[in-house]
Amino acid sequence: MSMKSRPVLLAAFCVLVAGICVAQQQAPVERVPVDKNAPAPQQTQPPRSDEQVGPDESSSKQTEIDISPPAGDAKDHTGADLDTPSDSGEFTPWNPMKAMKDVEVGDFYFKSENYPAAISRYREALEYKPHDAEATYKLAAALEKSGDLKGALENYQDYLKILPHGPYAAKAQKSIDRLKQKGITAQAAIQPK
Repeated sequence: MSMKSRPVLLAAFCVLVAGICVAQQQAPVERVPVDKNAPAPQQTQPPRSDEQVGPDESSSKQTEIDISPPAGDAKDHTGADLDTPSDSGEFTPWNPMKAMKDVEVGDFYFKSENYPAAISRYREALEYKPHDAEATYKLAAALEKSGDLKGALENYQDYLKILPHGPYAAKAQKSIDRLKQKGITAQAAIQPK
């Protein structure tokens, strides 16, 4: 940069800064005209809790909610089995983005030949997005590589139920045929739960 261009740049910078300063000094906002016949707004303060409640009384007494069952409600639930454990408290929310990330990490482990880690990630993906075709197929492939042929056959068949004409359908069918030639059957693949 030459010595002659420095004063020009300095002058341009000063003009820029002055323009910014002028732009920041805006005119005050004008008041919106109000109908002169309208009543003036009332300035009310919200009630204070210490003024409404005596010194020995709790403010929550005023907001107490009746949680008792309606009359005759007990007879409607007599057949319900309340002692049976429920799995409703244990669920994984549907999250396709986490499932996709788990498949991606599972693919990394699969390429690294770390099949137990890949299986774990594919199963986690299926928790976040049940019946995901890609995760089901890749879980089957990882199970087959790890030696769990029955689990692999079951997941290959599940993939074909989800996407019979999907991108991995031909490979899944070839894998099913190969596993059946080894003596693995669908009845053997179904394990009691």
